[in-house]
Amino acid sequence: MKTKVAGAQTGDERFDLGENLIMNKYWLGAAAPAFALLCLTSAFANDIPAADAPATDSAPPGFKISGHIEAGITGNPDSPRDGLNYGQLFTDKSNQLLVNQAMLTAEQPLDPKATGYDFGFRLQAMAGTDARYSHFLGEFDKSISDRYQLDLVEANVQAHLPWVSEGGIDVKFGQYVTPLGYETIDATANPFYSHSYMFNFGIPLKHTGGYLTAHLSDTLDLYLGGDTGVNTTIGGGVGGPSFLGGVGLNALLDGKLTVLALTHIGPADPSNSVGFDANTALRYINDAVLTYKASDTWSYTTDLNYIRDDGFNAQAFGIAQYVSYTLDDTVTLNGRAEIYRDSNGFFVAAFPHPLDFVNAESGLPGTVISAGPATYGALTAGISYKPAMPDNLPTVMLRPELRWDHTLSGTKAFDSGTSTDQVTLAVDLVVSF
Repeated sequence: MKTKVAGAQTGDERFDLGENLIMNKYWLGAAAPAFALLCLTSAFANDIPAADAPATDSAPPGFKISGHIEAGITGNPDSPRDGLNYGQLFTDKSNQLLVNQAMLTAEQPLDPKATGYDFGFRLQAMAGTDARYSHFLGEFDKSISDRYQLDLVEANVQAHLPWVSEGGIDVKFGQYVTPLGYETIDATANPFYSHSYMFNFGIPLKHTGGYLTAHLSDTLDLYLGGDTGVNTTIGGGVGGPSFLGGVGLNALLDGKLTVLALTHIGPADPSNSVGFDANTALRYINDAVLTYKASDTWSYTTDLNYIRDDGFNAQAFGIAQYVSYTLDDTVTLNGRAEIYRDSNGFFVAAFPHPLDFVNAESGLPGTVISAGPATYGALTAGISYKPAMPDNLPTVMLRPELRWDHTLSGTKAFDSGTSTDQVTLAVDLVVSF
């Protein structure tokens, strides 16, 4: 286990890639990887819609205000000396009750059945411990140095334009949650309290910019856009003009299978990085989510991820498999199995103090705990319980989970760097209104 001070790299400290992998580091688009991954894993996936998927309500959507509060605790029987559940970010504090999210959303969604012009917006803010890791760099990221912080999650305008094809084009512009990946920031949209390694370390969380989704046919969507980089605002000293693109494949295998494969390419390292030009060193982030609805009760998700940073010559990749069984209207059983390889010990890390994560992203001094190069495996089993509530009361979701993390490479990453294993028992409560 190595503790590093962020922002103090020298040329000799740059990560040296020591593995010859079959993956090509220059995935310049997502279409080819999407079809390749589909051939390899088309038996797996889940029909949980992406964030931009249209609603199924027959009535057109209107302006609405909604919100939720999430609180939980992650028990660790080893009681690590540093108080950290290594490999986890949003649930990183062991044996401590956290109020992760108090989120409020005001929005005018687009009408999914619109055939002409339609316009909407989304404004979302959050307070809680999750905000330590979800900031836009350069925006409220240093306003509070306590564990509980404030964050602007989204602020964007949207439009449906009846152009190009019968399905038209959906456009989003402003600040928004990344369309990459399966899990997301909003606690109500995830199957588990804890997050996967890929969500924590393999994808961006947010962007400033814009992208379009062209519905070219009932089967094919094209994604195309640009932004200022990974988790940053305009002129924040990190990142630069970046490309986002890919494809969505819908209604495959008699309507049971969908695929979303996206890539994000652009600078992502701090401008004060030593040994290379941060403005030209690119980070390639590629993710494909395959969703498959086997029946009314069984559904599956496969998430595949590859990330490479040319500046620090580092890469990581992994696969996470989700399975969900709907027992009845109130109980859903969930499972997740993941393998994640951090080839250079660059991406997976722990950040013990409230500002350590944003300082590391910005190249400023701070404490970063790294286990070094490692291959991580994780198994998670959980229950999502949503009891029936009267219409005039908030809805409630309770999610207990049991998780086992293990380093397949033999690296002692857990329990303050003394163990290859970590078992956590967690539960969160989400109250939505």
